[in-house]
Amino acid sequence: MSTAILTGQPVPGSSIEGDLRSLGFDVRTAVDAADAERLVAQAPHDQRVALVDARFVGHPHALRLGLTDPRFALAAVPGAVTAQPEGRATLIRALAEENSTGGGAAVNSTGGGTALAVDSLPDRVVTALADDGTEVHRPELGSLVAAVPADPQDRNEARQAVAAVDDEAVRLKSAVKSRDGFFTTFFISPYSRYIARWCARRGLTPNQVTTASLLTALIAAGCAATGTRPGFVAAGVLLIASFVLDCTDGQLARYSLQYSTLGAWLDATFDRIKEYAYYAGLALGAARNGDDVWALALGAMVLQTCRHVVDFSFNEANHDATANTSPTAALSGKLDGVGWTVWARRMIVLPIGERWAMIAVLTAATTPRITFYALLVGCAFAATYTTAGRVLRSLTRKARRTDRAARALADLADSGPLAGLTARVAPRVPAPVSAVAGGLLVVISAALRGAAWPTALAAAGYVLLSAAAVSRPLKGALDWLVPPVLRAAEYGTVLVLAAESGVNGVLPAAFGLVAAVAYHHYDTVYRIRGNAGAPPAWLVRAVGGHEGRTLLVTVLAAALTASQFKVALTVLAVAVALVVLVESIRFWVSAGAPAVHDEGETA
Repeated sequence: MSTAILTGQPVPGSSIEGDLRSLGFDVRTAVDAADAERLVAQAPHDQRVALVDARFVGHPHALRLGLTDPRFALAAVPGAVTAQPEGRATLIRALAEENSTGGGAAVNSTGGGTALAVDSLPDRVVTALADDGTEVHRPELGSLVAAVPADPQDRNEARQAVAAVDDEAVRLKSAVKSRDGFFTTFFISPYSRYIARWCARRGLTPNQVTTASLLTALIAAGCAATGTRPGFVAAGVLLIASFVLDCTDGQLARYSLQYSTLGAWLDATFDRIKEYAYYAGLALGAARNGDDVWALALGAMVLQTCRHVVDFSFNEANHDATANTSPTAALSGKLDGVGWTVWARRMIVLPIGERWAMIAVLTAATTPRITFYALLVGCAFAATYTTAGRVLRSLTRKARRTDRAARALADLADSGPLAGLTARVAPRVPAPVSAVAGGLLVVISAALRGAAWPTALAAAGYVLLSAAAVSRPLKGALDWLVPPVLRAAEYGTVLVLAAESGVNGVLPAAFGLVAAVAYHHYDTVYRIRGNAGAPPAWLVRAVGGHEGRTLLVTVLAAALTASQFKVALTVLAVAVALVVLVESIRFWVSAGAPAVHDEGETA
């Protein structure tokens, strides 16, 4: 339960009290500003508290957007302001200042000194907060109405405006991402939003729907693992059903504003778990029919993960850069304004909706090998298109990158203790050149020499060159390429050595190791996006950093027999998975984790 305090003179026939109660507020009435301050201070300290003008006229969903979103400590719409427990002291201080000055004619700092049209205590408090530089979230209301009318005529006009707009239709529409993929926009969202509303009316939470999506995908993977045609058909159908639920959980969160820390973690990681578990199911199903496609499954996982790291690195390098313009970006903006090119450009990058639809159809109609071939070709083309465009943007823009961006790129690089020890003696060459040279050295050596000591020696060279890549702040035009290059080098080395072993079970063990490490890298991304920084230094040291793991795998391959190498990879995969999962779960379910609900990859 939250507490809402009505201020100002009540209006006969007003529905504001009922609207607030329907949103879960315990409603109290303040006789004046001093009484409002007292009631705010007396409200339970672990609850949200809101100040609402009793004359408020507007849609219930406008109040919901302004008063119930858990992501913001302070938020407001015209005639109402709210504070979560962490913002309570700020609100009380603003009320105290308001009382000490005797109210007065507040001035709107964003309106160039224009006095507030209506003497409303919540609006005066919001103005005072803005004048003090306090950040107050103001949701986009669009066609929704939220106002404090000045007189009966204005009140009548506001009520007519409320009646003219369907509150529920707006709420349903806003539940869907404003920017989404073609398949999701035209084949999923037209009905998944109604599933989200059905879930909301029955008290289901986004986390429950997310978990249902995961379970459905795991069942789909199990069906694919049977290796039978009915199993493949069922797997394709269930994969689409899982994707529908995957869209529904976000729409439910937006529809009912049920954002949470745990939900952020689930939403950020389950998509990858589902997709990679499905790859494993396809590989198991193919093996039942005598076709070994584990190398293709691992290759698809490596390519998909590296694609995402390109996205993450580029965005982190440029999201707060100054003078961040380029002719290429300008052209891209123009193309987004031309009808069909918008959808073509969204489809060509093979986002999750198009990708899962393709996988589902090919699973049902063809074989796992054909499915993986199509997936690899599609993802390779998408990766080439997006990476080339971003390289061109980086070369043509004049951007000054911040220390924060450089720190984020260094964290994404995931360099361990070996890189720190060798950084002082590493050669001074441009970061992308050093990273590419190191990656090519170890991957090509693994491909040509296989599990041999020269490959381990090449891995030692990779340690030195990758240390050189991060020895200075990553602020260069193309320095955002360093993390994805290092990911490709580490994953690619494991893939090549496992594929060349020729022993059954090595590739599945390598698949498990790369999946565990990839989870660690995704976890790093979402911590950075939540402004929580990278994982703790002890965790990076414990799992060795990318260069330590790469060197270890090459040494194990050279020193052990193929059968022993399989066991070593399995043990390493389990150890890495246990360490990163325990720390990740501890962080994301803790009270201090960021309440991020990142929209993530375009569905």
